[in-house]
Amino acid sequence: ALERFAPLPLQDGFDNAGLQIGLTETEATGALLCLDVTEAVLDEAIALGYNLIISHHPLIFKGYKSITGRDYVERCILKAIKNDIVIYSAHTNLDNAPGGVNFKMAEKIGLSNVRVLEPKENALLKLVTFVPVSHVESVRKALFAAGCGCIGNYDACSYNVEGEGTFRAQAGCRPFCGDIGNLHTEKETRIETILPAYKKAEAIRALSSVHPYEEPVFDVYPLQNNWMQAGAGVIGELETPETELEFLKHIKKTFEVKCLRHNKLNGREIQTVALCGGAGAFLMPLAIRSGADVFITGEIKYHDYFGHDTDILLAEIGHYESEQYTKEIFYTIIRELFPSLALKQCKANTNPIKYL
Repeated sequence: ALERFAPLPLQDGFDNAGLQIGLTETEATGALLCLDVTEAVLDEAIALGYNLIISHHPLIFKGYKSITGRDYVERCILKAIKNDIVIYSAHTNLDNAPGGVNFKMAEKIGLSNVRVLEPKENALLKLVTFVPVSHVESVRKALFAAGCGCIGNYDACSYNVEGEGTFRAQAGCRPFCGDIGNLHTEKETRIETILPAYKKAEAIRALSSVHPYEEPVFDVYPLQNNWMQAGAGVIGELETPETELEFLKHIKKTFEVKCLRHNKLNGREIQTVALCGGAGAFLMPLAIRSGADVFITGEIKYHDYFGHDTDILLAEIGHYESEQYTKEIFYTIIRELFPSLALKQCKANTNPIKYL
């Protein structure tokens, strides 16, 4: 369910999302949802009798040559294995997914017309195939069911051209039409459609399963189009503009921020809002170029504040605070498909930063 919503190929190259620890064949007794895996979270799962923990931040980022309990990660690994607890993480794949972490932040703020700030590049393919007229509908349906043909809020998108194909079946063939040894001409439809690159194998399997030809012909082209539905950060609009101070107070309350850091207030009106959960300062230049009035993220370095007072309002709300509602995304995905599974958001506040 989680990987249908946020496929693992959407994660960034540095990441380690997916199954972290444990065996998946065991029946789930319950799932505890959290932002970070800590010993307190594991203790909570054990007390509840749950054998599954789903986190946003992966417990394991690097390779380990030994597991001796020398730090909290190794202690968590040991405790999870001893107690037969499975740990699964959805990190930057959930950040980059349509409806993911940044969309949840936008929902909490009340933004409309929300779209991806930095769409994924080199992530789309075009699939072209040639199908006898009698089987066009069944092939199109199979491709759409495999994830092809989605453009924005439209699905079942394809382009179709009628034409003629020729072929000569050689000895040993079992042709769908035509005779062995004779040149055959068949009325065909050229179907063109689009798909995410990670769905390539699934789409080709679907095509091959319903195409009537013994040797289906298809072409796959890489596209330089941006994938507008997936990527880093989002941008949207407030329905009613707010003053800078009103907006910052709004954000502080919404995300329960103990100490909201920002740059100089210039009396601008806030309506267009760009944001990125977690460490999203890398998107600041793009937020400025996109005409946003404010950019919200979890972490901004000291020197990144310089030089932008007249460009944009910067609001740093804390890494944990910006992503805390990720647990709600997990809850919605799982509850919808598994209504009888015991499911809880962890009580432990795993934010390692404390405020005096």
